[in-house]
Formats: sequence, structure tokens, C-alpha cells
Amino acid sequence: DQPRALLCAGATKDMGKMLGGEEEKDPDAQKKEEERQEALRQQEEERKAKHARMEAEREKVRQQIRDKYGLKKKEEKEAEEKAALEQPCEGSLTRPKKAIPAGCGDEEEEEEESILDTVLKYLPGPLQDMFKK
Repeated sequence: DQPRALLCAGATKDMGKMLGGEEEKDPDAQKKEEERQEALRQQEEERKAKHARMEAEREKVRQQIRDKYGLKKKEEKEAEEKAALEQPCEGSLTRPKKAIPAGCGDEEEEEEESILDTVLKYLPGPLQDMFKK
């Protein structure tokens, strides 16, 4: 009978909590939660420090490989390419359209007509008549 009585007493106590009754407050609960949060922060800092050390070691190895094979970092390559684009060579195929002098390529239709006229001049008479029509 005694175990059943203890079981019922515990059940009614829990039922009171579920129905909105006063919950027992643990006086050390606040302190325990703060300690837990501090432990989590400390673990996170240690993890970040560990990863920073690992990345520094990796970067050291990468730099040794770059030095050995004469490679450049991605940032250095991009900086050099950008500098090369800012200083286009004269007559470069990749120069901007603004750099094309006036009169070069502006009058394409007239040039084509003049070329056709020039070719027609050298054709024999009967062929000239055919092309003019």
C-alpha cells in the first residue's frame, strides 16, 4: 500500500503543476543556467581559436606551395588583371568602343558602295551592264 500512496502523491503534485499551480522553484536554477551559458561560450571560443590555428597552418602550407611553384594568390591575380584592363594597349583588340577614332567604321554603307563601284570599273562592258540593272 505504501508505494501506491507515494505514487499517487507524486502524481497529484505533478497534476497541480500541469493545471497551472505553483511550480517549485529551484533556488540554484538561475546560477546553474548562467554557468551552463558560460560553459557554452567558452567552448565556442575554444572551437573558434582551434579553427583559426588550423587555418593559419593551412595557409602556411599553401604559401610554401605557391613559393615552390611560383604561383600567385587569387587576390593578387585579380589585382593584376584589373590593372591590365585599366591600361589598355594602343591598338588592342579589347579596347573600348570610345577609343575608336572618328571616321573609322562610321560610314560602312558608303564604303561598300565605293568598293562595288571600283570593282565594276574593272569588269568588261557586258558584265557592268548586268550588275547595274
